[in-house]
Amino acid sequence: MSTNHRLFGKKDHLRIHMDDSCVTEKLAELLYEMTEYYVRRDLVIICIGTDRSTGDSLGPLIGTKLEQMSLNRFHVYGTLEHPVHAVNMVERLEEIKRTHFRPFILAIDACLGRLTSVGHISLAHGPIQPGAAVQKQLPAIGDIHMTGIVNIGGMMEYFVLQNTRLHTVMTMADIIAESIKKADLNLPMKETSAPTLLQKLKVKPQLLFQSKKETPL
Repeated sequence: MSTNHRLFGKKDHLRIHMDDSCVTEKLAELLYEMTEYYVRRDLVIICIGTDRSTGDSLGPLIGTKLEQMSLNRFHVYGTLEHPVHAVNMVERLEEIKRTHFRPFILAIDACLGRLTSVGHISLAHGPIQPGAAVQKQLPAIGDIHMTGIVNIGGMMEYFVLQNTRLHTVMTMADIIAESIKKADLNLPMKETSAPTLLQKLKVKPQLLFQSKKETPL
């Protein structure tokens, strides 16, 4: 966890309901603050879950939406077509470590909670423990994490996830994907000392930098 945000009095976590009128802007602003210090590293998003369960499909839905947005700075793993779940998680983490330079990871996952917490989205420092709600032993993931409480926890978790309202999951997925897009627009392109041969072969069109307050959609 970076201490820089605390030294300068910046907020290091957020918990907000999906029906809040400013939910997208608040999530985008905090995500920008959490990642701007690490722009020299590869910024990676791991969307955890599976499309075989309505409640657990939040991550892959977000990943698919982000993939379609063609983000500038974030590398996205975990989509409906290629999900990151309990079976392949360790393998995908190893792939990410091999592929990316000192990856700074945002982990996204659905979770269960109290009745009064359903519909809340959280963004905070530190890793997430995927599979905890269904008693799975999986590695902790992420330098920062974002979660959406999709249903009530405490008992019969598999049944609860299977019977989660699709409306709740889709609404959260839209909000989280949009907030990440806004943050991505404001982050500068990664600086490199000199282009590598591979980078020269993969020339991308120049992108205009956005100021923090400019979030055109």
